[in-house]
Amino acid sequence: MKTIAALFATVALTAPAFAGGPVAVADEPMIVPATEVYAAPGLDWTGGYVGAQLGYGDVDSSTGALEGYGWLGGVHAGYRWDMGNWVAGTELSYDTASIDLGADAGTLDDVMALKLTAGREIGNSLVYGALGVAQANATVGTAELSDNGLVYGVGFDYALTERVTVGGEVLQHQFDDFDGSGVDLDATTLKAKVALRF
Repeated sequence: MKTIAALFATVALTAPAFAGGPVAVADEPMIVPATEVYAAPGLDWTGGYVGAQLGYGDVDSSTGALEGYGWLGGVHAGYRWDMGNWVAGTELSYDTASIDLGADAGTLDDVMALKLTAGREIGNSLVYGALGVAQANATVGTAELSDNGLVYGVGFDYALTERVTVGGEVLQHQFDDFDGSGVDLDATTLKAKVALRF
């Protein structure tokens, strides 16, 4: 009798577990690795380059006596270091000019500049700022004048191929008390550039 009672008690306690039939086991969620966004590799700007430029210059003076505008053009050479998204470099440029400074007062003959550049790489393009020193030579009356000053501005380069780039640059030149004349000269230049990288 005790055995039958124990059997009924066991069945009574285990019946709820079997009442619903087999229990479905939930599948474990599948972990899918995150897809990395593909970024097209940009040009490696590291290396030297040489090129030429052609542009326009506008000269103003503190007294208003020496002002004029005209064409200028020349050559440049430099070196850049690519640091991922950022590019730094240095460039030396020389432009010859014949900008009439007004009323036969004289001419701006040439401008040379040594600049440090730093910019952001965007694919095959480079947008940069420039800061450096400039030297200008001018003929005023019968005197040959020369002075050093500050140059700064912005530029843009685009790589047509691995070796050829084209671009543009806007620079501001400042010469205080030009060659001791008591006249401050400012020159703004806008130039188109082409370069061969190596």
